[in-house]
Amino acid sequence: MVSEIWSWIRSLAIALVFALLITIFVFQPYKVEGHSMEPTLQDQQRIYVSKLPHTFSYLPDYGDVVVIDSRTNRERTFVDEVSETPLIQLVTGVEGHFLYVKRVIGKPGDVLEFKNHKVYRNGTALDEPYIKEAMDYVADGKWVVPENHVFVMGDNRNNSKDSRDIGFIPLDHVLGTKIDFSL
Repeated sequence: MVSEIWSWIRSLAIALVFALLITIFVFQPYKVEGHSMEPTLQDQQRIYVSKLPHTFSYLPDYGDVVVIDSRTNRERTFVDEVSETPLIQLVTGVEGHFLYVKRVIGKPGDVLEFKNHKVYRNGTALDEPYIKEAMDYVADGKWVVPENHVFVMGDNRNNSKDSRDIGFIPLDHVLGTKIDFSL
C-alpha cells in the first residue's frame, strides 16, 4: 500500500514539474485586466501566450499583442518567471497586477512621434484599424526606441497605461506573444 501511495505522489510531482516548466518556457494563459486593449480584447478575457519569444529572446513583430512586466525599473529574475505562473499564483494567492497586455508599436531604432491624433513611426503615420478611437495624446519631440527595448501601447489609446507612461520596455520584460487561434 505504501509503495502504491508513493507511486502516485511521484507521478503527481513529475506532472506538476512538467506543467510548471511548460508555463515558464513554452505556453501560458493570461487574463486581460482592464479596458486598455478594447476593442481587440475585453476586460477579464482569457488569452493564451507563447513564451517561446521570451525564452529565446526574440524581438516581437510590429502589431504583436504581448504580455509585459510593467516594472521596467527593475531586473527580472528566474524567481519572477516561476512566481508568475498560474499554479504558483493559485497557491500563494498573489496575482500579477503589474502584467499588462499591449501592442508593439516600436522596435529598436524606430523614431516615434505623436501628432494629429496619430502615431508616426519613422515619419509615416501608422494605419491602425484596431484602435478604439482617435488618440487625444500629443507629445512634443520624437521618441527613439533604444536597443533591446520596444515601445508598446494599448488599443484604447485614451484609456491605457503604456510606454507613454512607463517608458520603453526592455526585451526581457516582454513575457510572451498572444497566440491567435483564428484561421
